[in-house]
Amino acid sequence: MNPGSSTPAARLQGVSHYENFPVASVLCPPHLRPAISAIYWFARTADDIADEGDGSPQARLADLAAYRADLLAVAGGRTPSARWAGVFGRLAPVVKQFDLPVALLADLLSAFEQDVVKQRYANEDELLDYCRRSANPVGRLLLHLYGVSDAQSLAQSDYICSALQLINFWQDAGEDLARGRIYLPADAWARHGVTEAQLLARQSGPETINLIADCVHAARAMMLKGSKLVKKLPGRGGWELRLVVQGGLRILDKIEAQGFTTLLKRPKLGAWDVAVMGWRALWM
Repeated sequence: MNPGSSTPAARLQGVSHYENFPVASVLCPPHLRPAISAIYWFARTADDIADEGDGSPQARLADLAAYRADLLAVAGGRTPSARWAGVFGRLAPVVKQFDLPVALLADLLSAFEQDVVKQRYANEDELLDYCRRSANPVGRLLLHLYGVSDAQSLAQSDYICSALQLINFWQDAGEDLARGRIYLPADAWARHGVTEAQLLARQSGPETINLIADCVHAARAMMLKGSKLVKKLPGRGGWELRLVVQGGLRILDKIEAQGFTTLLKRPKLGAWDVAVMGWRALWM
């Protein structure tokens, strides 16, 4: 249920932002596909504004502000600009039909804006606050479409989505470092005797391996804490979520199998992993 950079329905190569989103999946209920697709493209486009191309931070923030203005126009029943007509042309009827919580869409934008200006995280609380805005809104929007709104389900969805975001970070640790971004909390570096210079140089030694291992174990515990939500979603949606959860857990398996060396190599899922995920989903 997570989204920046990839649900198994879209691309079974890993767990990473908005390509891990149940778009056009055969498991997605047909009547919800247009709505899910509209939310996907809203998030995907905003993510690209924040991350893709060679625009300056000021230009990216200006574009995101214009994007936010179009979202608020749609929320107010007004006509947005023509700049992202393909995105907001899809989103406007979905907002109206399903009474989407626009505040959740705005939270996503705040996370993308943060990506432009913030590349270090002091502690876990800072990182989880980012997850609260970058990932958790996606799960809550999907639950809204399914008509699920009880507090326990929302909390379980947040655990799953935050876990997926963290799994993405630990899977892509080396690639993020190459772009100058460090999502590993600074206080965790200190506990393991790791310096920023070591991370930026992508030096994979006992200290960094232990650091990644601790982060992986914490993400697994978080995912398992939310996993009972799969039994609350009806029909196809429940099966979709089972595969999302198992996709995240399988990535953690792959990270562990390669010795927690994601500073050097990004693990990916293959055909055998998909079979394992399907089998485990059946047993959930």
